[in-house]
Amino acid sequence: MDKPIPVQFFKNLADDTRLKIILLIHKENELCVCELTIALKLSQPKISRHIAQLKLHKLLSERKVGRWVFYRIADDIPQWQKEVIAQTSISNQTYIDQS
Repeated sequence: MDKPIPVQFFKNLADDTRLKIILLIHKENELCVCELTIALKLSQPKISRHIAQLKLHKLLSERKVGRWVFYRIADDIPQWQKEVIAQTSISNQTYIDQS
């Protein structure tokens, strides 16, 4: 699975937690699981499970620094996906702030 197909991309965004993870990471450029657990008020295992799904479909990449792992939107996703994420973030700030 080199690149996510459109259906899988939108299925990932259709989940409330995964959408918020994507939008928060887009807004902050890079976040670790601990920051996401605080922002979303969810458990570490739940956040990690959703991140694993996003990584499986190559929407997120990671950078390790010591024991910390920071996640960001994958650089190699198609441009249209980047635009969907950016426009969703810009147009739905209150949705992100409700986290």
